[in-house]
Amino acid sequence: MSKSNPDALVVFTPSGKRGRFPVGTPLLEAARYLNVDIDSVCGGRGICGRCQILVSEGEFAKFGITSTAQSLEPITAPELKYAERRELKPGRRLSCHTKVLQDIVVDVPAESQVHHQMVRKGAEHHDIELNPLVHLYYVEVQEPDMHDPSGDLRRLLNALEYDWQLTELDYDVALLPQLQTVLREGKWSATVAVRQGKEVVAVWPGFHEGVYGIAVDVGSTTVAAHLCDLTSGDVKASAGVMNPQIRFGEDLMSRVSYVMMNPGGEVSMTNAVRESLNGLARRLAEEAGCELTDILEITFVANPVMHHLLMGINPVELGGAPFALATDMAINTLARDMDIRLNPQARAYLLPCIAGHVGADTAGMVLAEEPYNHDEMTLLVDVGTNAEIVLGNRHRLVACSSPTGPAFEGAQISAGQRAAAGAIERIRIDPETLEPRYRVIGCDLWSDEPGFAEATAETGITGICGSGIIEVVAEMYLAGIINQDGVVDGSLAAKSSRIVADGRTFSYEILPPTKERSAIRIMQNDVRAIQLAKAALYAGIKLLMSYQGVEAVDRIRFAGAFGSHIDVKYAMVLGLIPDCDLQQVSSAGNAAGTGARIALLDETARQRIESVVRDIEKIETAVEPAFQDHFVNAMAFPNKVDAFPNLSQVVNLPAAKEVVAEDSAGEGRRRRRRR
Repeated sequence: MSKSNPDALVVFTPSGKRGRFPVGTPLLEAARYLNVDIDSVCGGRGICGRCQILVSEGEFAKFGITSTAQSLEPITAPELKYAERRELKPGRRLSCHTKVLQDIVVDVPAESQVHHQMVRKGAEHHDIELNPLVHLYYVEVQEPDMHDPSGDLRRLLNALEYDWQLTELDYDVALLPQLQTVLREGKWSATVAVRQGKEVVAVWPGFHEGVYGIAVDVGSTTVAAHLCDLTSGDVKASAGVMNPQIRFGEDLMSRVSYVMMNPGGEVSMTNAVRESLNGLARRLAEEAGCELTDILEITFVANPVMHHLLMGINPVELGGAPFALATDMAINTLARDMDIRLNPQARAYLLPCIAGHVGADTAGMVLAEEPYNHDEMTLLVDVGTNAEIVLGNRHRLVACSSPTGPAFEGAQISAGQRAAAGAIERIRIDPETLEPRYRVIGCDLWSDEPGFAEATAETGITGICGSGIIEVVAEMYLAGIINQDGVVDGSLAAKSSRIVADGRTFSYEILPPTKERSAIRIMQNDVRAIQLAKAALYAGIKLLMSYQGVEAVDRIRFAGAFGSHIDVKYAMVLGLIPDCDLQQVSSAGNAAGTGARIALLDETARQRIESVVRDIEKIETAVEPAFQDHFVNAMAFPNKVDAFPNLSQVVNLPAAKEVVAEDSAGEGRRRRRRR
């Protein structure tokens, strides 16, 4: 495709891929040029409808774009014809028949993507003390009598007192319109849900067994939910979706910026996430074989920006110092007041936030891991677009956040992508030949094993996801392709064709280009993006260690979907985390989501975490002078000044070396030495 006379900047979300194209370029053509994951099976004829996109409207300061529906040509005849046959939702366009007129931000919905995002936030096994807020009670109610003028409600309450010794119960008047019908359908027997032994919140005819709750982790990238049986504590169904707010911005600050530039934009983001929650609830209920009216509790964890947007609160105050929260307290409310369609009496509980950039998701992680109950100096790290860090033990807990950005999730990486079938997630590089071998999501075979090509034929090899990016950069360092300062050694081009000239720098090629995709390479800028991200994380950890007055930690727990799938050895090789006995470094899984489940199933846990959070000391990295010094030292692999004796026992760390970077024309050499 010719790119002469570029005129319009097109940005695709959630991938973040972007490029300039001549006015009149079809969006599908632009997407294919940029290797954007977008489906189309009819060859661009406007028949299948799988290539639908959604225009993201508003001012996007991050991209320097004001994006509107007028940035595309008016709706075309093929689109109108398709809309007559099938539904074309408001705001949706067929990318194959939609041409670019000016700068635009375009969202590719999950259903339009070939390789759907794998939301890897499962419900890990965790011993939870079962003490739910809601209990079921079966009663037989005295039938009405001409000689007894008492109403149905009074006779129901009398039955609960007589059979179960439940006295002075409150009730929601919203129950009254259905009460008489329920009692008569049940032939004067009913199952009653009572919350905290104080309030009648639901009534079913006859004997009813199922009462459920949902625990939700609202992340900036994904929303994961687990439907639990409140009687047994069992997880009956789990589901996850991409957070639809991604179309307003890839990361937290870009969403705050969107609201700053588009007053009222928070309403659109609140509506988007709430609608996705309703869709998740329906999926969970269908999978578990229950009704939405059987769901009486829902708990949430979320980072501060997601927390505020979930509650319909403008997050602009979180965009700058002093990063003030609207509330750091736990929230108890009716789910219906959040537009979440469950049982009308269902209650919602949001765990407390800790600070302006340390949210309820971190509180959930603390609740799940319980460092406040142990003597070991424990480091908890939840790596996402913003890393939340907690360090301490039973004597003291300190916490902060670090702006790692989206590089660990595949964004801002040339061949990066989110975790989906076909993405490289594991890689090894031979230090002698520099040849790679790798594994992709959806296939258990390594690339050099028989049957790999056949097993991956359907999905192809589409890019590299977060865990793969960590491993490939670490392997490049261990193989000597990059030095301690992250510079790709151009002199190795004479040894291996994998080292490819790229302007004035070099890159490492994992796979050559094909008709379906560009080459999968790790560019010099990709290494820099990982260095910046890992340095921010390590600097935050070092800051907390200085506050605790310790030179080492006893135990490290990685939380979150990303932390669940990275090899902790490679994380330490890169210098994401400080030196520690590798036997004491492990994944905590989706600890935030586990915390939400604990708060759902154990009433006492709510008071416990609210008390613990009040005692956590919050450190603001943005105003700490030492943060920058730690950051600079952490740019090196694994670190410029810190020793890694535990790591050195299991990995042969390369000696410091000088590398040569040479431009593609062979003109000029730049020598870089680690100092």
